[in-house]
Amino acid sequence: MEQRIYRKSSKDGFFTLMRASIRDLFSSNFIALQFAKRDIKAQYRQSYLGLLWLFITPVANAAIWMVLKNSGTIAISDTGMPYPVYAFSGTLLWSILVESINAPTQSTNASRTILSKINFPKEALILSGVYKLVFNSSVKILLLFVLVFVLGVGFNWSLLMFPIAVLGLVLFGTAIGLFLTPLGLLYNDISRLVSMGLSLLMYLTPVVYGIPKSGIMRVMMVYNPFTPLLTTLRALLVGQHPPFLEYFLILIFIGGILLLFSLTIYRLAIPIIVERISA
Repeated sequence: MEQRIYRKSSKDGFFTLMRASIRDLFSSNFIALQFAKRDIKAQYRQSYLGLLWLFITPVANAAIWMVLKNSGTIAISDTGMPYPVYAFSGTLLWSILVESINAPTQSTNASRTILSKINFPKEALILSGVYKLVFNSSVKILLLFVLVFVLGVGFNWSLLMFPIAVLGLVLFGTAIGLFLTPLGLLYNDISRLVSMGLSLLMYLTPVVYGIPKSGIMRVMMVYNPFTPLLTTLRALLVGQHPPFLEYFLILIFIGGILLLFSLTIYRLAIPIIVERISA
């Protein structure tokens, strides 16, 4: 294992650290898989429902909104597709996005006890979080496909692009989560603020209701960066033209750059975090 000594006067440039982070990310594949298997088994150990917990919450949320709409308690404008498809797809995709944002912090936080005791590429923790996220998301996507066909939406060729677009969603969410991870590990308030902020942001995103035709709510939803992520994926799911496709592609490009930047910052911050944990 390469030994690296961190000094205050280190002359390693930012791009040198970025290349080292990418190299260690790929070289730590085996360790990341072991971490992911361990965490997945622990997640469902002593659980009677097992994988059902992956979609009980989003399906329950969608069902609540459907009951509210059908009972006339709330008025939902035309969504351009059957509302059950709209609600189920929105809540499931939103849960994947939230999980991808939380994954880097949770994976690193779960390994606090070994960070200061074992010398291994810390990028393995990030990669293990991605593996867990891909596993959980795959189960949710399979359920979503089943629900869509059951609810009467037939096969369309854009479904072939749907898994690739989901990977873009995961990339963007992971980039944001990784950017916040160093602060989240040092200060618990950050994680709580992120959870609260995502809960509020859900109501400014077309998760369970469409974008209004006018008003301040429309402006906030159109400029919300999470809006094109959900609308593009939902459009591919039902065979419609994505209304914010260019915006979606720009966000994925920005997410890729942010991911590389955040990975380098993570490499710089992890020795400080380990020192704080060990103190």
